Amino acid sequence: MDPNGWYFCLKHQEVEAGAGCRSADRLGPYPDRNTAAQALELARQRTEAVDEAERRWNEGD
Repeated sequence: MDPNGWYFCLKHQEVEAGAGCRSADRLGPYPDRNTAAQALELARQRTEAVDEAERRWNEGD
């Protein structure tokens, strides 16, 4: 855990700096508060990109 990093707490649905809720309940670390606040959207985008890459791989593209 980065004591200087920013995290998004899934349990409380809010941004935390440094030590906070347990690691299993958090996404991060992120470089700044704004990026941590976008954690769920970033995770969604990354999941979509991986799903698309897997689809292309399976289809032989």
